[in-house]
Amino acid sequence: MNGIHDLGGMHGFGPMVIEPGEPLFHAYWESRVFALRLACGFHRKWNADMGRYARECMPPARFLSASYYERGFYALEQLLVASTLINAKELESGQPETKTHGGAVLQPADIPKLVRSRRQMRLDVAVAPHFKVGDKVVARNNNPVGHTRMPRYVRGRHGVIDRDHGVFTFADSHAMTRDKKPQHLYSVRFAATELWGEHASARDSVYVDLWDDHLKTR
Repeated sequence: MNGIHDLGGMHGFGPMVIEPGEPLFHAYWESRVFALRLACGFHRKWNADMGRYARECMPPARFLSASYYERGFYALEQLLVASTLINAKELESGQPETKTHGGAVLQPADIPKLVRSRRQMRLDVAVAPHFKVGDKVVARNNNPVGHTRMPRYVRGRHGVIDRDHGVFTFADSHAMTRDKKPQHLYSVRFAATELWGEHASARDSVYVDLWDDHLKTR
């Protein structure tokens, strides 16, 4: 998806600001949003890639002015309505129209297990790789309207397979159709001059994790 969230390589947004001793949360409401996201994720109505896509659909001006947790809360609202856990009227009023929308309810005893659980994106399935370490590749110049983990600044650029991470869920399809579409994930090395032009340092490289479907042979 081509959206304002894909800021890599864009100018005019200022330097990265590092906050010494940065707290886990800057305000109490941020911890509430974090807890809500965990609690609502308990229902398994969406996956992490769907959550990323929901953030990307935030209106551009609002996205740029929002904080990390504001973006997360926006995505949660969209996912709750899309999954019918609540409806748009309930979201607007803050009042439930029915006692429950069905499904399991998160109990206090469930929380430790929920926090410790991890959804594995690495898949133990036999899928042949399309490429091997050292292969010269080109990132496909695709511009999907849905979610993609391929940043805009590498599309159409030449790189080299540096590492094969193994077989993983393909994030692009997982976000849109829940199809895991297992395939190999690679660390691809791009020369800085290939990405940013002749004024970039010839000694520098950028490593980007890309799937088979993102790449083609050079």
